[in-house]
Amino acid sequence: MSSQDEDGTAEPGHNTAGPSTSSSTENDETTGDIITVTIGATVPTGFEHTAAEEVNEKIGVDARISKDRGRIYFPITTDKLYQVHLLRSVDNLFVVVEEYDHYQFKESKEETLMEMQQLASKLPWTNALEVWKLNGALKKKKGYRKGGNGTKVKPNSEATDAAVADTEQQELPQATSAAESPSKAESTADTETSTQDSEETAPEAKPIKFRVTCNRAGDKHSFSSNEAARDFGGAVQEFFLWKADMTKFDIEVLLNIHNEEVVIGIALTEESLHRRNISHFGPTTLRSTLCYGMLRLCKPQASDIILDPMCGTGAIPLEGAIEFNSSFYVAGDNNDMAVNRTVNNICHIQKRRAIKGSVSGLPIDTVRWDLCNLPIRTGSVDIIITDMPFGKRMGSRKKNWDLYPSCLREMARVCTPGSGKAVLLTQDKKCLAKAISRMGGLWRKLHTVWVNVGGLHAGVYLLKRTGAVFSQTPEDVYESRGTVNAKGDEKGDKELS
Repeated sequence: MSSQDEDGTAEPGHNTAGPSTSSSTENDETTGDIITVTIGATVPTGFEHTAAEEVNEKIGVDARISKDRGRIYFPITTDKLYQVHLLRSVDNLFVVVEEYDHYQFKESKEETLMEMQQLASKLPWTNALEVWKLNGALKKKKGYRKGGNGTKVKPNSEATDAAVADTEQQELPQATSAAESPSKAESTADTETSTQDSEETAPEAKPIKFRVTCNRAGDKHSFSSNEAARDFGGAVQEFFLWKADMTKFDIEVLLNIHNEEVVIGIALTEESLHRRNISHFGPTTLRSTLCYGMLRLCKPQASDIILDPMCGTGAIPLEGAIEFNSSFYVAGDNNDMAVNRTVNNICHIQKRRAIKGSVSGLPIDTVRWDLCNLPIRTGSVDIIITDMPFGKRMGSRKKNWDLYPSCLREMARVCTPGSGKAVLLTQDKKCLAKAISRMGGLWRKLHTVWVNVGGLHAGVYLLKRTGAVFSQTPEDVYESRGTVNAKGDEKGDKELS
């Protein structure tokens, strides 16, 4: 296998994997302390293009969408690393160690796993570990780390024997002998980031703990995800002399395999960034990253009135009030518990903003109401955006056949004719399509984004409110005619009797 060897850690071997066409280190340039690396990000499935647009707007680089849905890749210099954590559309971040677009796996499982073991010692780890170190310092400075995995010094870590502590002091210099001075700097810096609140002397006594996570997709592999993680992780452990720990780890090495595409990376996030807004969760709380994608789909403008008539925990209006704060948001639900959760989540965000010294006020209000009889003036809402009941954990498919037409008509009433929009998320595609067809031209479907919501294949529908007058739709005429005909039939029956 041919790998990049500019860092001195990769050498050509006898394996047959094809060379990477978009390696993270292939175009890496080090100018002083500035390193250019490739960052990978997982995003809500279906909103890859939305995430790529945000990266271009906020960081100024072009993102590449992976063949594996739900991932994007983009280059970045280490002086802009903090901007990556400010992206609203990404769930998890990792720095790419190496990438193979067409990795030629062996036919037998034993040969493939042996090849993966040999791969660990040939990868250019140096720049990725440097970014991991800088990322840890950034989190420490910003106060992101509040416990969770292995970043804090645990009392039971005293059981670590002296032999492991001794090997830790020489782990990185041995692993990357061809890049001596950078590795020595990494060794001490990596250890510093693995202990959060320790003194200067503590890092040298603590071994770096790691785990390997394999994400595999494809039916032509002779091995399982666990087998790949086990063998590759064992080779990484022998190479760096790190200590394996599945729960209290400092470094998470990622092995992403999608058919013939193989990406090795180091995680930069301890937990998904989609948990940023919600403190009081409900049974169907949406991820904040998915909410952001839905909001970008409808393109909120300054002074827009945006309505979420089935707000649940308030995830959508909260994300909008934070990121698109020039609009005003009204969040409502017919369930008291849902309204209380929304209020608590708003208060949580306001307290957090007040602690940081920023303006705590949010352009959002919460109301308890009947979805089919909204206390809102006709034609006064610019955008309606909501998560409809799927009929799974909330409601039922049978109830949706009555609910969807009723709520779509009420949404059409309050939405501005000609310019109003609606963004609706649902898995009950058949029911929504039927309900739209029964609206008599009040709504027109513009676009659909297919997304994955908790393993369910759902759609985000962008609807346009037409200029049709609400009280003059064909359905109203049909219903009124039906009433008249019924009365006429009753009259005829009386005359016959």
